[in-house]
This record gives sequence, C-alpha cells and structure tokens, in this order.
Amino acid sequence: MLSTFRHYPLTINLLLAGSLILTLGRAITLPYLVIFLSSHFALSTSDIGMVVGSSLIVASLLSVYGGYLADRWPLHRLLLGLTALYVLGFLGMCLTPHLWLFIAFLVAFNFAYSTTAVVIKAGFGKLLPVDERARVFSLRYTLLNIGYAVGPFIGAGLAHMDMNLPFLMSAGLGIGFFIIYALWGDKTLIAAESSESAVSFISVGKILLKDYRLVCFTVGGVLSAVVFGQFTAYLSQYLVVTSTPEYTYQVISAVVAVNAVVVVGLQFFVGRYITNQHLNLWLTAGLSLFLLGVVGFALSTSVLHWSLAMAIFTLGEIIVFPVEYMFIDRIAPEHLRGMYYGAQNLSNLGGALGPVLCGFALATQSAHFMFYMLAAFIIAGGCFYLMGASFSRRQHNA
Repeated sequence: MLSTFRHYPLTINLLLAGSLILTLGRAITLPYLVIFLSSHFALSTSDIGMVVGSSLIVASLLSVYGGYLADRWPLHRLLLGLTALYVLGFLGMCLTPHLWLFIAFLVAFNFAYSTTAVVIKAGFGKLLPVDERARVFSLRYTLLNIGYAVGPFIGAGLAHMDMNLPFLMSAGLGIGFFIIYALWGDKTLIAAESSESAVSFISVGKILLKDYRLVCFTVGGVLSAVVFGQFTAYLSQYLVVTSTPEYTYQVISAVVAVNAVVVVGLQFFVGRYITNQHLNLWLTAGLSLFLLGVVGFALSTSVLHWSLAMAIFTLGEIIVFPVEYMFIDRIAPEHLRGMYYGAQNLSNLGGALGPVLCGFALATQSAHFMFYMLAAFIIAGGCFYLMGASFSRRQHNA
C-alpha cells in the first residue's frame, strides 16, 4: 500500500491524507456522543437517538447542495472552508451549554464531513484517468476504516481523562489538516469549467431527477445501506433481545474486530481488480456475500459463528463500496460530478433508518424476522442497482 502513495502526485496524496485525518477525528469523538449527551444534557436514550439520527439525516440532505458547490467553487477553497466548519463544529459541541446550539454544531460538523467526502471524490475524478479511480476509491476506503478502527481507542483514553478531550483532539486534527492543505494543496484545482457551471441548484436538481440511472443507483444505495450502514447497531439490538448483555458485548467486540481486520487487510488488494468492464458481476458478487453474511447472522449460535458470518459480510462490503463509486463516476458528466457524488451521499439515509426499522421489527415480530427484512433490502437494492446498470449499458451502446 505504501508504494502506491509514491505512485500518485502530492495532490492525490493530500486528498487521501485528508480522508484519513478527518475520519480519525470523527471516529475519536462520535462513539462517545451518547455518553456526552447523557451526562451534559441529561437526555434519555430515545432522545439521544433522535438527536444523532436527525443530525445525520439533515447533513446527508444538505450534502447534495455541497456537491453543487463542489462543481462551482475552486476545490482548494471549498475544502479549506469545510475543514474550518469541521473544526468549528467540534469546538462548538465541546463548549456550548445549550442543547439547540449543540445540535446546530453537530449538523454543521456532519455536513462538513459529508461534503468533504464529495469534494475529495470530485478531485479524484478531475485528476485521475478512469482506470485509476477504482484503485484510489479502494485505497481511500481502506484509510477510512483504519481511522474508524484506531479512533475509538484514542477517544476512550482521552474520554477517561476528560469528556471534552475527544472533541478537542478531533478539532486539533482538523486544524492540522487545514494548515497542511493551505500550504501544499493544489490552489488551481476545479471540478468544472466556469462556462459549464452557470446553472442554478434547482435546475441541476431537475437534471439529476431525470437521470434514470442516477435515481436507480441512489435508491439502490439507500436500500442496501439499511443493511451495511449501521450493522453494529441492529446486531446489538438483536442480541440484547435474544441473549445476555455479556454475550452481546462479546459478539459485538468480535464482529467489530473482524470487520476492521478484513477491510484493512483485503480492501486495497481486492480493489485493484475492480474495473469498469465487469461492474455488474462485481456488484452481484458483493451483494451475494452480503446476503450470505446476513443468513450467517441468523444461524449463528456462538462467537465463532458470528465472526465467520461477519468475515463473509465484510467481503461483500469491500466489493460494494468501490463499485458504488465506480457506477456513479461512470455516469457523472464532468461538470456535474460533485452533484452526482452528493446524490450518492443520500445512501446515508438508509444507514440512519436501519436501526429504526430493525428496532420496529424486533418490537413487533419474532426476532429472526429482522434478518428476513434485511435480506429483502439487499435483494431490492440489488435490483435497483442492476436496473440502473442495464439502462446505463443501453445508453452507452446506443
């Protein structure tokens, strides 16, 4: 992996570094939001879920407009502005005594983080030839998972000393990246020429809604994200209902570790072989592995079984993520690339809905019904993906 960084110019490496640094900051703090909200604002568990979930949903919707900005503003300036907002969000959450301001800063941080991802992907699309993008998307996803694997341990140590320290560390990482990118970032980088970008946000939105392929890919992303977006949340819900707290802790600790090891160990290796020529086959393979993983969860009776099922599930994850990016990258016009990636961010809505839908299923049906429901979401999401891919292929042949 390290030799790959030397293969790319400084601009690409800075964008990859931004993905790692900002994700590490996010991972340091977010696992402790529940504790922070409970201790500082005396919120109930349901209220905390509403605050965290609604902020993610609002930020995902706003990131579509962030994609519009990515097509119109110099990416260097936009990335610096978003990083500054990222820092402000963490500092504000740490310092404000008012819940409504905390929520506003939380939304601001989530918007900045989501839109930063759009800007970085738009930068890859501008700087790299098509054949190189799948590898970089896989490398970026590996770096994200390294951040998510390491961050909570750093956050745990800091939170043990003072609950404000994770927020301050996350803000410090944002400041560090801001300085690095301000000094060495490509100040000439833009996603589209000015002559192509003089279109209103509403007009662009209408164009996107008329793109049947994008609509299918977006709906497929939302449906499949119900399954892989917040898997630890719904697995915890299921285990709490069907077993003891001690067994729940053992299983969740094991599956999180397996997920991190498989992603970090295999994501970049697998991503090297994903190409535009066989995206449909890769997608089918990835979704099939998701389905097998969910079936494995339903049949698991020991920590070992849960771990094996998670390994299969994670193999699907490391295939589907870069394939999703490649589908969008393949259909996105150069002057609307940011908006297309912003629309792809709407799949986060599925991740936010997953624990809600699974909680409802567990409350009203037998526990195993949850896995039937998740399997149905995988199949439905795959159908929408393949419909979009089929339409895309017909347009290309025409």
